[in-house]
Amino acid sequence: MIAIQDQTVSRRCRMRARKISILLCLLAILTVPTNGAAASDLDKELRLAASIGDTEAVENLLDAGADVNAANQFHKTALMMAVENDNLDTVALLLARGADVNARTVASCTALTFAAENGHIGITALLIERGANVHDRTRAGWDALMIASRYGISDVVEQLLYRGADPKAADKDGRTAMMQAAERGHAKTVDLLINAHADLEARDKEGATALIIAAGEGHTDVVETLLRHGAKINAKDNLGATALIWAAGQGRSEVVEQLLEHGADPNVQDEDGVAALMEAVTTKHNDLIETLLKHDADPALKDSGGRTPIDIARKKGNNEAVELLTQH
Repeated sequence: MIAIQDQTVSRRCRMRARKISILLCLLAILTVPTNGAAASDLDKELRLAASIGDTEAVENLLDAGADVNAANQFHKTALMMAVENDNLDTVALLLARGADVNARTVASCTALTFAAENGHIGITALLIERGANVHDRTRAGWDALMIASRYGISDVVEQLLYRGADPKAADKDGRTAMMQAAERGHAKTVDLLINAHADLEARDKEGATALIIAAGEGHTDVVETLLRHGAKINAKDNLGATALIWAAGQGRSEVVEQLLEHGADPNVQDEDGVAALMEAVTTKHNDLIETLLKHDADPALKDSGGRTPIDIARKKGNNEAVELLTQH
């Protein structure tokens, strides 16, 4: 009887031991990283090392099996991260180890567009030497030249132009690199692009030229540069407005004076019959009224509704404008 009990206890112990063994095996499977998980960790470490410019760590991680082209959830690679942070040595190593120079993020940014945006001229040169496509566009339709022009990074602009970037290319809104530079007030960049045969009279989807854009933003240096190169001063956008009308509507007094001194016609009317004087009155930029009248703006002009500037002033309750126009 005792022997039978001993056998029963023994069987129970063996069964319990077997269960424990199975549980330990399952636990090991769940807690020990698989080869895929280990590789993923290496790839993350690679991107981190690249972003801080730890070239030695990058090399060690690549030797340990990290994927040089592994990307994060935004499809950003170690190369892009090294480029963004101006880590030239790391960029050179990654390229030597097979990094895809033309890989794209989810927004279609490339290592070159990152370099252009951040003004990293040495890295830009290296990327192009290793086959970076200067014509690749982001999702917004911007290439590296447009991006560098928008930020006024003239050294990079000059380099990209030398390497074959197209100064006549336009983004989804029809804006060229020169328009991007004009909007932000980068006169030196505008000059570089014009000398590289950018289209001086190119128009965006609204029909605006670089001159119209610069005038509306109040960038006198850019306006001067464009006029010096022969930009058409009375060019009209899709609604018939000129650079002078845009400047008047935004209250850009220096640009208004500048355009008038260069011969802008103050009596050009847009599709609604609005001239610069009417625009100034409507937007209550009354300091422009005397300047426009001094340069022969016609106070008797009528818009498409038959209203003169003084009629508009009265309707808008712009009493100061009424007084100034009455005195004239």
